[in-house]
Amino acid sequence: MNVQQQSLARRGFLRGALAAAVLVPLAGSMASCAGGGGGGTTGPTGTVSDTNPFGMADKSTVDAVIFKGGYGIDYVDFAGKGFESAHSGSTAKISPSTDIAQELQPRFVGGNPPDLIDNSGAKAIGFSTILAQLEDLTSVVNAKNLEGKVIKDTLYGGVLAPGTFEGKLAALNYVLTVYAMWYSDALLKDNGWSVPKTWDEMYALGEQAKAKGKYLFVWGKEAATYYQEMAIASAIKEGGHDVRLGLENLKADCWSHPALQSVFTALNKIVKAGHFKPGGSGTQFTAAQAQWSNAQEAVFYPSGSWIENEMKDQTKAGFKMTGAPVPSVTTSPKLPYASLHSAAGEPFVVPSQGKNVPGGKELLRIMLSKDAATNFAKTKLAPTIVKDTVPSDGFGSTALVSQTKLLSDAGDNIYTWNFIDLYGTNKDQLVVWNTFLDGKSDVATLTSDLQKITDKVRNDSSVKKIEVK
Repeated sequence: MNVQQQSLARRGFLRGALAAAVLVPLAGSMASCAGGGGGGTTGPTGTVSDTNPFGMADKSTVDAVIFKGGYGIDYVDFAGKGFESAHSGSTAKISPSTDIAQELQPRFVGGNPPDLIDNSGAKAIGFSTILAQLEDLTSVVNAKNLEGKVIKDTLYGGVLAPGTFEGKLAALNYVLTVYAMWYSDALLKDNGWSVPKTWDEMYALGEQAKAKGKYLFVWGKEAATYYQEMAIASAIKEGGHDVRLGLENLKADCWSHPALQSVFTALNKIVKAGHFKPGGSGTQFTAAQAQWSNAQEAVFYPSGSWIENEMKDQTKAGFKMTGAPVPSVTTSPKLPYASLHSAAGEPFVVPSQGKNVPGGKELLRIMLSKDAATNFAKTKLAPTIVKDTVPSDGFGSTALVSQTKLLSDAGDNIYTWNFIDLYGTNKDQLVVWNTFLDGKSDVATLTSDLQKITDKVRNDSSVKKIEVK
């Protein structure tokens, strides 16, 4: 199955789910980094074969640095054990990081980066600064997996497009993310509430929730821009793809689009009414999320589908985590209510200056085996780009089952954007959104502050711009 831009022809959950991954180029980077000089690719030093397609030397050590976020790093540890089993005497050194840019910038500059990196998280390296220093991963997808099948034949159509620039496959985005408004199905049913489809309905539910001592939303300081994601998704639904293209292409006054303004106005009304729990700008984000998932102080929380795994140890028994589309402003938006933001995430890259480039590719090859991909889906409750790894019961996860429904209901109306990741603006936008959610700014200030961040990138001649059509 092939996917062309915004048109997704799909049958069934995983087809559509993984097809959605084509819509985001190089997802996951939110911070920039000064790059080092170029370097040659480490050549084969061992015997090339189907089981050693990159010529990795015997008894090699591969150095991998993995972002430790909602998915942890144990799924790469799992693949690392497979690596060591397939290559007796070799070692997979898997190291966690919560600040990829800070920890790895000196290694890129010094010419000794790791062999494999999961360049993800709020402090990832801006991809626009390191593209020239990354290996082309075409050889990985052309290789056979542990089951003896050519990897590209085991992936859903189009999923290589996100990491491909000027003919170079620079990154493989491993995990599919569904963005939604998450809630406890049990809580809603206990109170006789239904999921709001418009912002007016959301406000009305907020009044009902307040009467029962609950807020609509909570937030944490490091994740204030989750509400930016929700606002953009809602505005694209309301105003169509002109909203998305204006933001992607850093247009002047893009944040002043009427659809964005209407969503900002609706959010501001909710903030002013006290339907956000106060103090989020001083609360660590997982603590805020626990206020929702464990204490149930709030009804909804916007997030990517990593939220279930991230909060699995702090979720109330019987919670029945479920996702819903974000509200629209009117009852007749340009895109249907079921329209959905979905994208591939967790971009894995192999730096050309790594000491063991063949080893980095080999570990990634093993991650793309059916065994490793199924392990990820089962333990993280999210699908990868590898086909046929999630059963219809979602391994017993209500959140994973709801992803099935969300993607099925969305049909062809799946969209995403990449300007925040590509240009590394999340850090500055966090400040703006924390202030807004605190009730210390209004719609005009929010718009102006966001536009200033966009204008700064647009006017910076040192930043390579990528046009989106």
